[in-house]
Amino acid sequence: MPPTSRRVDEIRTARLLLRRWRDSDRAPFAELNADPEVMRHFPAPLDRAASDAFVDRIEARFEEQGYGLWALEVVDGPGFVGFTGLNPMPEGVPGAGGVEVGWRLARSAWGHGYATEAAWAALEVAGAVGLPEVWSMTAVTNLPSQAVMRRIGLRRHGTFEHPGVPVGHPVRPHVVYRGGRRDWSGPGGPAALSGPTR
Repeated sequence: MPPTSRRVDEIRTARLLLRRWRDSDRAPFAELNADPEVMRHFPAPLDRAASDAFVDRIEARFEEQGYGLWALEVVDGPGFVGFTGLNPMPEGVPGAGGVEVGWRLARSAWGHGYATEAAWAALEVAGAVGLPEVWSMTAVTNLPSQAVMRRIGLRRHGTFEHPGVPVGHPVRPHVVYRGGRRDWSGPGGPAALSGPTR
């Protein structure tokens, strides 16, 4: 992912705060990652060690790139509910070398439009740092996430067998969406971005 001259540590929307991770996020994030329903469209739930290692990778990428997967918090609500943000597309998939917009929310945060609202904010950062396009992918079984992808203006690009998922696993078939900056004209006013200038 290309770095930005301004590190984006925080984004505020009408209802949400996208921010850098705190140590206090680790326990609820591990609980989220251990929930079989949340992880239904992934190969398997994560244990605490794997969940913490994921947070470490996210924070390291922020230091390198200036943006990434922000911890997601509901303002005047339950606090930490998951993440939304920008992450590199892995090798061996359509869009490899590009950037995806992604999210993972606790069950308590489903059905409120938070993923869509936060994803719009992440796309605003993508435009601000000059990304020409953004991708998003999920298991073909994950219809709710595909609906979010369409709502934020991405278009279905195709399907593929995810090389990181074992052959024969029900979530190995994946679908990928993509969109350019002209597709990112989200609803409402701009998100408020904040972060120190490098």
